[in-house]
Amino acid sequence: MRAIKTGPKVHFPASKLIDCLIYIEKSDINTRNVESSVSKRFLTITPEDAQPVLKALAAPARLAIFKLLHEEGPLNVNDIAERLGLPQSSASIHVNVLEAAGLVQTESQKARKGSQKVCRSAYDEIVVSFDGPKTVAEDVIEVAMPIGLYSGYDVMAPCGMCSSEGILGFLDSPDTFLSPERMKAELLWFTMGYVEYQFPNNARIAGRAVVELELLMELSSEVPGTSTDWPSDITISINGTAVAVWTAPGDYGDRRGNFTPGWWKLAGSQYGHLKSFRVNDTGTYLDGVRISDVALSDLGLQEHRSIRVRIAVPEGAEHPGGVNIFGRGFGNYDHDILLRLRV
Repeated sequence: MRAIKTGPKVHFPASKLIDCLIYIEKSDINTRNVESSVSKRFLTITPEDAQPVLKALAAPARLAIFKLLHEEGPLNVNDIAERLGLPQSSASIHVNVLEAAGLVQTESQKARKGSQKVCRSAYDEIVVSFDGPKTVAEDVIEVAMPIGLYSGYDVMAPCGMCSSEGILGFLDSPDTFLSPERMKAELLWFTMGYVEYQFPNNARIAGRAVVELELLMELSSEVPGTSTDWPSDITISINGTAVAVWTAPGDYGDRRGNFTPGWWKLAGSQYGHLKSFRVNDTGTYLDGVRISDVALSDLGLQEHRSIRVRIAVPEGAEHPGGVNIFGRGFGNYDHDILLRLRV
């Protein structure tokens, strides 16, 4: 992988960064309606973990890109360059830096000639907290589930799993998914079928009502080798109710994932898209965009002691292109499957 030249360092006063972050938060009040405000995407950082985010925003051009995507929604790299008067190559480098910091999500889409990289802001508000190392607000209950701790599965080969140290079990053998070694899995893949995770319903245990549920996970399609044009319909279900179908555009091996270990060859899946699935009283949202009428009341959260999350490529899908699920130690985002309950 070639190192990317980012140009000279730019000193960016902290006071100006805070002003811009405050502007983003205030402008949200004026430009979004009540329905979308329920689905805001928050990022809380502390002095202990703020460096990657603040460094990514320390360049005025990157801060301008982040603000532009927040105000105008998804744009491709050419549009960003044109709106901000930047060379296309510079805009692409800045987007890569923002994506590596988890501030921007990108997706390859078909264009007239080849494909285009569409970018969107990953968060509506960024808060720098000096109250300690908490990473979530007091009204959020969060559980991180390692991808190998599924409670049930039914998968079809090609399939497999690996840790940051090597392959687990046997490749293309669904029986490997029974192995106790699965607890070490940091990347798993299959062509068709599902894996299901059972999260504790900590809001019910605490006697608190849930106003919004969010799932965060890094996903891509699965093809022998890699291909940027390999669509796959991935269905997300909660407590037996299908809440969303996302069509993953491809399986990526053009560059090494930010956290993918060096032993994993570039010919294998390197990274995916960080997807946010949110359900509240007004419906289900995919990356902040409302996609269905399925609401919290349809999930029976008060009736269940656990919350079952199924990730599936079902038989009969229009695009049965498999799935890669990236966990901590693989891909572009170093975390497990996150369940957040806003109470």
